[in-house]
Amino acid sequence: MTRNASNPNTITVRVPFRVVKRGGRKEVQLPEGASIPRRTDNTLVKALARAFRWKRMIESGEFASISELAAKEGIAFTYMARLMRLSLLAPDMVDAIVDGRQPANVTLANLMDPFPLEWKEQRMALTQERGESRNAHL
Repeated sequence: MTRNASNPNTITVRVPFRVVKRGGRKEVQLPEGASIPRRTDNTLVKALARAFRWKRMIESGEFASISELAAKEGIAFTYMARLMRLSLLAPDMVDAIVDGRQPANVTLANLMDPFPLEWKEQRMALTQERGESRNAHL
């Protein structure tokens, strides 16, 4: 692109940002104080929906155990048990995930690892553990 300094209609716009790699993906990181766009993680939202659905099915008595439900759904018991832990997330964290306001490190892969059961500890672990305190929205 060439620039003509004599053209009074030319406008130069500078947008400060940096591109960082997170989990093999490139992400635009905005400067301090800039509004961060929402980014709904559809995989994570779907996993949350499944976890709460399965929890409801067990609590209602429709299925006697996770292993019985896993057999009916055609899913490995271990996967279902790990996914059902998502139903133990703090309500405000669930809302943030559904709204796309979760920190960048809150992914399905990271949530499949054990996390604290107490909501206050969850917030601390998931927003500060991986250096996300500046971008945390929970």
